Amino acid sequence: MWGSATFYSGVIIAAVGLGLVVRPIRRLGITTRWQGLAVAAAGAVLAVIGLFLPAPESRIGRVETRLDEFAPAWQFREVHTIRIAAPPARVFDAVRRVRADEIFLFNTLTRIRRGGRQLPPSILNAGGRESLIDVATANGFVRLADDAPRELVIGTVVIAPPGTRGTLTPDVFQKPLPPGFGLATMNFVVREDGSSGSWVTTETRVFTNTPSARRRFATYWRVIYPGSAIIRRMWLRAIQRRAENPIGPGG
Repeated sequence: MWGSATFYSGVIIAAVGLGLVVRPIRRLGITTRWQGLAVAAAGAVLAVIGLFLPAPESRIGRVETRLDEFAPAWQFREVHTIRIAAPPARVFDAVRRVRADEIFLFNTLTRIRRGGRQLPPSILNAGGRESLIDVATANGFVRLADDAPRELVIGTVVIAPPGTRGTLTPDVFQKPLPPGFGLATMNFVVREDGSSGSWVTTETRVFTNTPSARRRFATYWRVIYPGSAIIRRMWLRAIQRRAENPIGPGG
């Protein structure tokens, strides 16, 4: 998160600096275009620093979730939580059933991420017929755990050495891999809140097993992190809407 914040702070400062090159603002102490250019350069340097900040490894202390079994270590992580006024069984069903078109801004943000290209069905081009979990696990992700009504875990390979072949199975996440791999694992955990409702947490962890793979993924992660965080928060809200307002078995 800090790397992404540093990167985007630098981008904003660089953009302001370029604006000051076009039109210096005396009350900001910028009286010449050269000073504006210096601000832009400082912002650019800060953005580069943000992209290449170290990504230290973290590790669980003890296994508490199925996610911990498949992703006990990580360098990149995000967590989001929401309270839903529905029992765990109904919430878990909503987790399984939510479609991409129910998630605010999902299609817009994934279209931006894929550069507007028309791709085969995948989590970046999910459509609106199947649940997002089903689309993901049919196209690049594997279902690692499906323990209703408690936890759902999916995972994928985000970096692989050139020429890598083979079928993605849960075993990939539980054994040592050759150098150059990066694995992303995501879960939804549903817990009772003590008053007939539920707490739902989604967590994403990414582990890379070499410094070069870590650097490659760090630049990508820090650029896409804001959009990724928005998607996950909107995903939780879509689950909330569906669980609190059931739309029938075929919906």
